[in-house]
Amino acid sequence: MIALHAHAAFGLRIASAARLPGLSPASDDAPTDVVVRLQEGAPRAAAPSDADEVLYRSSDCDEAGTPALVVARLRGGLFFRLRYADGVEFVLDRAGRGVWTMWPAPWTLDDVATYLLGPVFGFLLRLRGVTCLHASAVAVEDQAVVFAGPAGAGKSTLAAAFARRGHAVMADDVVAISDDGALVAVQPGPSRIRLWPESVRALYGAEDALPRLTPTWDKRFLEAGAGYRFQARSLPLGAVFVLADRLRHFRRWSVESLSPAAGLIALAANTHAGHFADARMRAAEFRVLAGLTSRVPVYRAWPPDDVASLSGLCDDVVSHTVQAPVHV
Repeated sequence: MIALHAHAAFGLRIASAARLPGLSPASDDAPTDVVVRLQEGAPRAAAPSDADEVLYRSSDCDEAGTPALVVARLRGGLFFRLRYADGVEFVLDRAGRGVWTMWPAPWTLDDVATYLLGPVFGFLLRLRGVTCLHASAVAVEDQAVVFAGPAGAGKSTLAAAFARRGHAVMADDVVAISDDGALVAVQPGPSRIRLWPESVRALYGAEDALPRLTPTWDKRFLEAGAGYRFQARSLPLGAVFVLADRLRHFRRWSVESLSPAAGLIALAANTHAGHFADARMRAAEFRVLAGLTSRVPVYRAWPPDDVASLSGLCDDVVSHTVQAPVHV
């Protein structure tokens, strides 16, 4: 029997036959929550049938006209398949306990992990009833501060700017929110921050200051222990900043408070796997986000276009977080 490697992320114990890039080893012997099977086809129960239903087909296509991502519900919802245009495929069971993944040459586990630890786990957590924001998170005075927003808004860049100031980073891309009725908290995710070359150049002076995520992709990564501190335990959520589009040729940043209703709308637009959610999932997500916005301050932030001016926004984020009351 092959020994499995145990990892900790998103409040889960994750097992796989190989080390998953960017995940920290589990430090206890708790039961396994999720098993990731690598280069292993889906079980027979997930074989195609007349009950299969396409839930989502990306409007973005490759040169051959293949959608960037197609998500299907298999066997009436017993399984789900995420198939990418480059041939990488994931199958998840309905309970969010098993993941099967296959990929063709020349892709590697590093390539596959960029999907697995982002949108795939975002969907898996939704299957498990966990609400995830498309966001990054850092620690500020024993509280988690979350930066939510669409792709390209600067979430990872802002998290890296906080890391350079000595703050521990909790998550990048997928932020798992837990709410036990008494406390809204953030669970730590993978221990890497992923950055585009232009952000690396602005923060570190040169694109090659950080290594590539994979040989086939130009995105870089900042590794915990090598470039910043990682927060490996959950923290209460202190504040959420929803990033607006960066203002071109505008060096001044701006932050404004959102009402609970406006905050709920803003966060609902920045959850993971929203395209694949059914009515039950959306209802559960709404309850979590409504509870969050009634107890945790939510702000709209306009980052400066110049990354070198992020220091002032970082100061404002810390000031708003420390001063704002969190209702429990």
